[in-house]
Parts: sequence; C-alpha cells; structure tokens
Amino acid sequence: MFENLQERLERSFKILKGEGRITEINVAETLKDIRRALLDADVSYKVAKEFCDRVKVKAMGQNVLTAVKPQQMMVKIVHDELAEFMGSQSMDINIKGNPGIVLIAGLNGSGKTTFSAKLAANIKSKRGMKVLLAACDTFRPAAIEQLKVLGDQIGVEVYTEEGVKDPIRIAKNAILKARSEGYPVVIIDTAGRLAVDEELMDEISALHKAVQPTESLFVVDAMTGQDAVETAKVFNERLDFDGVVLTKMDGDTRGGAALSIKYVTGKPIKFISSGEKMEALDVFHPERIADRILGMGDVVSLVEKAQEQFDEKQARETRKKLAKDKFGLMDFYNQIQQVKKMGNIKDLAGMIPGVG
Repeated sequence: MFENLQERLERSFKILKGEGRITEINVAETLKDIRRALLDADVSYKVAKEFCDRVKVKAMGQNVLTAVKPQQMMVKIVHDELAEFMGSQSMDINIKGNPGIVLIAGLNGSGKTTFSAKLAANIKSKRGMKVLLAACDTFRPAAIEQLKVLGDQIGVEVYTEEGVKDPIRIAKNAILKARSEGYPVVIIDTAGRLAVDEELMDEISALHKAVQPTESLFVVDAMTGQDAVETAKVFNERLDFDGVVLTKMDGDTRGGAALSIKYVTGKPIKFISSGEKMEALDVFHPERIADRILGMGDVVSLVEKAQEQFDEKQARETRKKLAKDKFGLMDFYNQIQQVKKMGNIKDLAGMIPGVG
C-alpha cells in the first residue's frame, strides 16, 4: 500500500536537494509536486490544498538549523502533517460493558463480515476475552453462513436465528445470551447495500438505537478512494460512529481514503485490514503509517509482529541445536513457517527502512 504515493513524494523532496535554505520559491515548487502526488493518490482537492497550505505555513516559519538540510526539514514537516491529518495517535475500541457491544456497519462488499470475524479473533487472542458474534445481516443470503464458517475457523460462537428477518430481534437476543452465559463482548455484523439508500440508513439507525453499542465501527473498502470518504460522511451524519476500519489495504489502493477520512468525518481510523487471513488485522498508528508513506519503514510494527509469533520454547531448542551442530532441514522449515505467520514478505520488507 502507498507505494505510488511514496515514490511521488520522494521525487517532490528532490527539488530541495542541494538547496542551501528554504525559500518561498523552492517551497512553492515542492508543494506543487506534493499536491499532484496527493491528488494522484485519490485525495480530494480540498484536503490536498489544506494539507499543502499547512505545510507551507510551517515550512516558511522554520529556522533551518545548520546541521539539518532543507530537504530533511521538509520531510519532517510533511511527516508531522501526514500523521496529524490521519489522527495523530492510535485509538482503542471501547468494549467495556455488560456486555461490551461492537456494531459493525458499511456497504456490501466492504468486508464487514470478514472484519467482524477478524476483530473477534483479535479480541480473543490478544485480550483473552470470550466473544459472541451476532449474525444480523439478514439481507445478503450467504452472510450468515459465511460468518458461521469464519466463527468455526477462529473458535468463536456465532448467534443466529433461523428464518428470522428482524435484525433488531436477533441482536437483542444475542445480547441477552451474552449476559446470561458470561460473554463480555458481542460483535454485531449488520446488513449492507450496494449503495447508500434510505432503507439501509433507517435500518442501521434503528438497530443502533435499539442496542446502544459501546462502539460503532464503519467499515470502508480502501480501494474505493474518494467514494469511501463520501460514504463515510453520509453514514456518520446518521449513525455518529466511533471509528473507521479500512479494509483491502493489500489491494490496488492509492491511500486517498486513509489520508482524507479523518479530516472529512472527524472520526479516527482504528484498524486496517489486509487479506483474508484472520490474523491480518492491525491497529492503525498514524505516525507509523506516515513513516511508511515517506519510506522510513515501520520497525516498531515489525518487532510487534515478530513478538506475536515468537515461540520462546522453540527458540531455546533451536539455539541448543545450532550450538551442537544438529540444526536440520525440518528445523529450517519450522523457522520459515514462523516467518510466514508474520504476513506477506513484501509488506514485511516495506517495514524495514530503505528496503521497500
């Protein structure tokens, strides 16, 4: 993700290479290139202009230290503004309650059902909490079956009611079951439509009002660019959700949604999802994403992924085998399997500064 934007921004900064100081002329040239790069990344003109205006104000107000080159100073300013536009810091979800209720909303095809299962797996594995999935998408025929299959994969129970078409009834009964059987978290997968329409908005608003969720998340397909931002804006006006989830970040996405959505809706991006694997879900850290956009890598996320997959017992055994010269082909295979669990090699390489 963000490869094209990264390349374009790197070219923009080269305008300042060899310059002795920041001036209005070289800043204007650099910002013109940055604006084009943002527009090509499917960032709206209004957002791109506001971003460049803020960078210009900061750049012209800077006293460049003799030890810092103008190009490096501009990279720092752009980095800080990128992080600011995307939300400054990561935001956790609120799952406190009896039970904590997470409502998942979005359009058809945005990846709501898959994300619901990924979130359940994440809460179960990282927080050690029991989760109940509620299948409230009665509009799409295969949605309930899909959630059941995913629930089996991750070992999470899915609450369904055969033949019932009322999502509010299903959601309320799922919450009652969670209270009586000691589930601290309920995740409600809701119905989407092919486009925003009144029927969809009325249904999701009624469901939101009926269950009073502790957290409402709006799922957006990152590949839809500016359409995703506009859809999020409409949903937020009716639903007032707490955060955004960007899915399909491994696809042909140019990054426009990630850069625009917080600015337009005022709501933070909380998760990014890539791929179909249940573990392919990451907390959204604006500063780390800004690092990756500017080719600085993301070593912190890389270390966190390694720690998640690290098997201390296996590592001790491997060390002993290496010391005794007994490290065999199967041991090498097991090492490769552990690395594969961390995710796509291309994505991992992108987290290492200068590799990409």
